[in-house]
Amino acid sequence: MPAHGAEKGVRMFRNETATLFSKAMAQTRMAVILADPHLEDCPIVFANTSFIELTGYPADEVLGRNCRFLQGPKTDPGTVAKMRDALQSEDVVVVEVLNYRKNGEPFWNALHLGPIYDEDGILQYYFGSQWNVSDIHTARENEEHAKVMARELSHRVKNMFSIVSAVVSMTADRHDVPHVADDINDRIFALGRAYEITLQHSSHQMVDLEPLVRSVLGAYSTSTDQRIELTGAKTSVQVSQSATIGLVLHELATNAVKYGAFSSPRGVIVFEWTVSEGDEPVLEMHWTEHTESPVAAPIRVGTGSGIIQSVLEASDGAIERTWHASGLKAVIRLPL
Repeated sequence: MPAHGAEKGVRMFRNETATLFSKAMAQTRMAVILADPHLEDCPIVFANTSFIELTGYPADEVLGRNCRFLQGPKTDPGTVAKMRDALQSEDVVVVEVLNYRKNGEPFWNALHLGPIYDEDGILQYYFGSQWNVSDIHTARENEEHAKVMARELSHRVKNMFSIVSAVVSMTADRHDVPHVADDINDRIFALGRAYEITLQHSSHQMVDLEPLVRSVLGAYSTSTDQRIELTGAKTSVQVSQSATIGLVLHELATNAVKYGAFSSPRGVIVFEWTVSEGDEPVLEMHWTEHTESPVAAPIRVGTGSGIIQSVLEASDGAIERTWHASGLKAVIRLPL
C-alpha cells in the first residue's frame, strides 16, 4: 500500500475509534466528563447521560462550567486542594469527595481525574469519572458507630461485672463463706469473658465459636495453645447462646483444674465440635481430657454439674459424661 494510502487508513481508523469511544462514553453507566484545560477555567466540554442523571443538572447547565459547581458547604477543602494540585501537575488522582446534586442532596463521589494527551504528548483534556458510593460511606459510618458503641458497652459491662463481684464478696465476708464468693466470682467472670467476645459482633446476631472458646478457656492455662487443642470447622452460634457455652466450659475447666487434666503439668484437653445437618441443626461439642494419672468418677454430683445441667436444659441442650482412665469425656449437644 502506498504511504499516503496507509496514512489515510490510519486516519480513518482513528476517526472510527474516536466515534466508537464517544458512543461508548455516552452510554456507559459510569458518569464521565471531559474538561478542556485550554479554555478559561477548564470548563466541562463533554458529559454523558449518566453524569446528568447522577447530578440532576441538565446538559445546558453543565457544559461550559467548571465542575466545582458540584461542591457544597460540607465538601472537604483538603480534598479539593488535592484535586487542584493534581490538575496543575497533570497527575492522576482518585478521591472520595462529598458533592451535591442540583436539588441540594449530598452524595459521596468516588472521583477519578486524569490527563489525556495527544500523540505528541501534549495535554488535550482532563478525564473525570464519577461513581456514587454513598451506600458504602453509610455502611462505614454505621460500622464505626457500632464499634464505638461496642467499646462503650464493653467498658460498662466490665464495670457491671466488677460491681456484682464486689457485692458477692462483701456478702460472703459478712456470712463467713469466702469460698462461696470465690466460686460465684469465677462464674461471673467466665460470663464476662463470653460476653466480651459477643461485643465484638455487636452489629450481628451470631458469634464465631472458636474465639469464644479460646476466650473462656484461656483463663485456665498459661500456655493455652499447648494445653488445649481445638478442632472444628468455622461455626457460628447465636449471641444469646454464648453465655450458656461460656458457663458450661467454665464449669468443665474448673473441674479439670481441681481433679482433671489441668491439675497436672502435662494434662491436655481436646475440644472438638461438629454441626449436624438437617432442618434442625445441632451443635455437638466433645470435651476430652488426657491426664497423667488415672481418674476415678466422682462419688457425688457437685454444684458445677448441677449448673451445667440447668443451663443446658434451659436451652434445650444436654450433656453426657463418661470417665475413662485418662480422664473425663463429655459430649454436649445444643440446638442452633
